[in-house]
Amino acid sequence: MKLPTRRAFLATGATGLGGVAAGAAASALLLDDGSPATPAADRVTSLGTASVAAPFPHQAGISVPAQQQGHGTVAAFDLVPGASPAQLKALMQAWTAAIADLTAGRAPAGDPDTTALGSGPCSLTITVGFGPSLFGKAGLDAARRPPQLAPLPVFGTEKLDPARGDGDLGVVLAADDALVVFHALRTLTRAAAGTAKPRWVMSGFSRAPGSSPDPDATGRNLMGQLDGTNNPAPAQPDFASKVYVAPDDATAWMRGGSYLVFRRIRMLLTSWDAQTTAEQERVIGRRKDTGAPLSGGTEHTPVNLAGQNPDGSLAIRGDAHIRLAAAAGNGGAAMLRRGLSYDDGLTADGEPDAGLLFLAWQADPGHGFIPVQQRLTRNMDALNRFTTHETSALFAMVPAAPPGGYLGQGLLGA
Repeated sequence: MKLPTRRAFLATGATGLGGVAAGAAASALLLDDGSPATPAADRVTSLGTASVAAPFPHQAGISVPAQQQGHGTVAAFDLVPGASPAQLKALMQAWTAAIADLTAGRAPAGDPDTTALGSGPCSLTITVGFGPSLFGKAGLDAARRPPQLAPLPVFGTEKLDPARGDGDLGVVLAADDALVVFHALRTLTRAAAGTAKPRWVMSGFSRAPGSSPDPDATGRNLMGQLDGTNNPAPAQPDFASKVYVAPDDATAWMRGGSYLVFRRIRMLLTSWDAQTTAEQERVIGRRKDTGAPLSGGTEHTPVNLAGQNPDGSLAIRGDAHIRLAAAAGNGGAAMLRRGLSYDDGLTADGEPDAGLLFLAWQADPGHGFIPVQQRLTRNMDALNRFTTHETSALFAMVPAAPPGGYLGQGLLGA
């Protein structure tokens, strides 16, 4: 049987939610094993055909609703020695074109990879940015690096592996299907050959779309805690100012972009599991089952940091994570936190090598991640006893490509 190409699969209209029938027909071809036919409508759901629109001038993938995309990968690339300005520009042009095809569910022209054959867009997003180390290379004047992209300071509790951090280029890929994510990264890697090579790759997962009766419910991390309760929401009037670089920012090429802090945080799950539920709740400052603050109410009740227990002690103790991370105690610092859980088996000493791929999007790390992390470190956040920061990276995630243009054009020139 001759299999359809991914481009042919989607040419009949499966690039959006209305293409379910076309996607189902292709699935029926790909899954035919000689068994009695199953109605095409029973073989595919809207998960495969869904796509995510880019909210220009921002790249897609930053403010994606929390219930979307069950799989994600974060990767960094380094330029090869001697890479020229022309090569870097050509790479950004090639990536921009490939991303347009991949996120629409089309196979890029000349792509021989059949990994995602028969798949639709699957809500794929690919977000691209530049690291501090890119400047001074490929003809980029180091003076054009914005102050917000200065390397992150050292935090006292981290144990970083330099080989698995930083990078000249950063890419975040996410989709409802792991094969689609894998194929997309391989496509970008092939396009980069001769100009940039992978530095590190880390993959994770979150709650699968459709797995919860409430698609808007806050997801949980591997500690069993609700994670992301107080995230800024796109409907809030100050969302854009917290997450995206302002339209009048001094660094013109970053207007509409966002700064991404990435951390790989290993959770010391054996030690965590040895704690009682009550102690785990005191460490975080929230109930484990409902996510409600220990000061009372429901998950989204504002935290009362002055609230007391009947014996007069603080309901949310002094070293509780939510007390130290609260915007009120950090000069209003805020960021959009996105997390992917990861499970990489066991460490050399037999402990779980699992935890959180932490992504924090913000207009300025100096008013987002940095002051919060400094306070968590300085004040001995109780959660520090159960986590280890192993990887760190910072990227300037550029605005969306202008019509007919390419990602990073404002920096690299027309």
